[in-house]
Amino acid sequence: MTPAGWPYRYGVVAIGRNEGERLKQCLISAQNADLIVYVDSGSTDDSVDWARSYGVEVVELDMKTGFTAARARNAGFVRLMELRPDLEYVQFVDGDCELAKHWPDRSIAFLDEHPKVCAVFGRRRERHPKLSFYNELCDREWNVPVGEARFFGGDVVIRTAALTNVGGYRDELIAGEEPELSVRLRAAGWLIWRIDEEMTLHDAAMTRFEQWWRRHVRSGYAFANGAYLHGTPPERLWVWESRRAILWGLIIPLICISLTIAFGLPGLLAFLIFPLQLGRRVFHIPGTWPVRVQLAFFDLLSRLPESVGQLMFIRNRLLRSPSRIIEYK
Repeated sequence: MTPAGWPYRYGVVAIGRNEGERLKQCLISAQNADLIVYVDSGSTDDSVDWARSYGVEVVELDMKTGFTAARARNAGFVRLMELRPDLEYVQFVDGDCELAKHWPDRSIAFLDEHPKVCAVFGRRRERHPKLSFYNELCDREWNVPVGEARFFGGDVVIRTAALTNVGGYRDELIAGEEPELSVRLRAAGWLIWRIDEEMTLHDAAMTRFEQWWRRHVRSGYAFANGAYLHGTPPERLWVWESRRAILWGLIIPLICISLTIAFGLPGLLAFLIFPLQLGRRVFHIPGTWPVRVQLAFFDLLSRLPESVGQLMFIRNRLLRSPSRIIEYK
């Protein structure tokens, strides 16, 4: 499937479950790769059959041991290397994403020109940002600064040698597996870069408040897990984010409720800390005033589900309970 004159060797690992038409768009957009591996996690639609009919190598995860995106990516990468150990680069992509036409050329050319960079990513865009405010929030979240980066997300091109040397993703992580891998890659002396190129179109399909809430519960869980694994200096991964979630999502609300119970109506004045915090955040967000207020409100509100995720992680650690993936779709 390699186009004439293509000077590099790269493969694609796509992961998904019941993605339907989104998966078809994903795999078709990756057709210029030397090899595509699709890892399916228990789909009940025609994903597996369609992928095989398109000539894609399919790995079906054994769902008895539990599913994580990290485990799926590792399984796909192992199969990729079994079939083509000469591949220099691997593009990881989620099954609900479509690769931009020129992304493979631009990303691999950048890696070839920058031998100290092991992973590169570009602009991930939401396919339907105006479908809901929650989709628009995702689109804004993905627009991170161009240049050297601390982390990458689910869509990224990585040198196969670098990924092999650090042992791949952590299978057991139910969230935040990409930043955790980024920490280990940087600790091994590599750099990560965000370039100014279109990379993928993502279909979040997030139209309900419940979906937004669960997504931030997952973020809170990831913050807690990341801080547990890499919270010591010099990395201090997500220590501040974890403390912020607990402070604004748990401690301050409990204090306000306690003051209200203790002092009645005068105690309600304690809740003024939230509009004051909202006002402070408004001045740090670009855009029109209605957009600023809306973004600041949801940013502050997200501390509640993030604190739930934090508590879920603490509970699982104390009880030594197995972690279960938190899905919002």
